[in-house]
Amino acid sequence: MLFDTHVHLNDEAFRDDLEEVILRAKENDVSKMAVVGFNKETIERALELADKYDFIYLILGWHPTDAIDFTDQDLEWLRKLTKHPKMVALGEMGLDYHWDTSPKEVQFEVFRKQIRLAKEVNLPIVIHNREATEDVVRILREEHAEEVGGIMHCFGETVEVMEECLALNFYISFGGTVTFKNAKLPKLAAEKVPLDKFLIETDAPYLAPHPNRGKRNEPAFVKLVAEKITELKELEYDEIARLSMDNAKTLFRL
Repeated sequence: MLFDTHVHLNDEAFRDDLEEVILRAKENDVSKMAVVGFNKETIERALELADKYDFIYLILGWHPTDAIDFTDQDLEWLRKLTKHPKMVALGEMGLDYHWDTSPKEVQFEVFRKQIRLAKEVNLPIVIHNREATEDVVRILREEHAEEVGGIMHCFGETVEVMEECLALNFYISFGGTVTFKNAKLPKLAAEKVPLDKFLIETDAPYLAPHPNRGKRNEPAFVKLVAEKITELKELEYDEIARLSMDNAKTLFRL
């Protein structure tokens, strides 16, 4: 069975057919999902889903594109939410230089505050990195994030960057991009990643894997990610499914 370790079932894209989406996921070997809440609205919806479905776990934090709105009250709220029995990680947090919605210095501050909170409550962290690799790795080092480790979400960097992240106690998570025909970096990373340090995800409703690229992504499609990694690693599908599940359970302490 498969664990989609990063999915936004709390997105409006699933408002009208959530039960059908969940059914398709189960029909495609998905038995567990981690739903990510990254601002006030999506956190509240994620909490509702975790209360309703026993197979849904929580990753809650503050997205860098929303860093400009982050307050001390939000930090205290996150601190309280870390006590939720189904919360398995803090995030997604990090840096995003693609969307010009929050100044870099504000993103740095919010990122650091969340890393420090994670260390305080002893939870792993989930990293969003878009066009900001050097600064992301620098801040992880400066804040000694290796003490809690976590996930490099939707990894698409070089093998050299992957080695730096592995040295910082992070798992490498692959999503739909690893199936894209022209995506050389995620494929190389997937070939080289240690078998005890990789995860699979969809990031649904975003980044649907081939042959569904451009359509709404959904958790069922994580099977396509697992199949691509099976091909790249030259292993059996059942082995990749088992390893990815074991890795997720280890990181999330399930």
